[in-house]
Amino acid sequence: MKSIVCLLVSAAALAQQPPARILVAYHSGTGNTAKLAQAIRDGAASVDGIEVVLRKTSEVRPEEVPAYDGIVLGTPVHWFNLSTEAKRFLDEVGNALWKAKTTGDGRTAGAFCTGGGAAMGKDMARLSILSAFLTMRFIVIGGVDSEGFGTVGPEATTGPTDPGVSGREETEARRFGERFARFTRQIRASRAPAASK
Repeated sequence: MKSIVCLLVSAAALAQQPPARILVAYHSGTGNTAKLAQAIRDGAASVDGIEVVLRKTSEVRPEEVPAYDGIVLGTPVHWFNLSTEAKRFLDEVGNALWKAKTTGDGRTAGAFCTGGGAAMGKDMARLSILSAFLTMRFIVIGGVDSEGFGTVGPEATTGPTDPGVSGREETEARRFGERFARFTRQIRASRAPAASK
């Protein structure tokens, strides 16, 4: 009986908290990365207690960065790595946190990308993003592919032999969005009592 009461009290406290805020930011040259970003947003928005903002990296104001509980960044692959615009965004996130005298502690981060070929730097692009977020002390959330294996985040192959974002790639991105949102909500809830002390 006592455990049921504790569970109900915890659920009520969680329901009273404002929603966890997630930013899905992306740079897209052809629209493919934008399409993957929208699928991630849709997946995250399907989770209760989550507010999702979808924006191009160029539209994110640095002063709003500290207000997010989780940030997912997407990029097309440029020269086997992330785009200049995505790198600029990461620099702005770091600067914004520095000015706010805070870090990524207690916040989540993730990465996704699109690239022309099956092995055209997609891993390098996502790992570069995640490395920057880890340096800022974010908690990195990875994805899960259609076979159940862990990934460093969603990806899509979009070159001439496999143009556009496939339904399978969109589904993986949506599942990642849901997973990212669930973990972000849990992590935010776990740090809330410490903030009130």
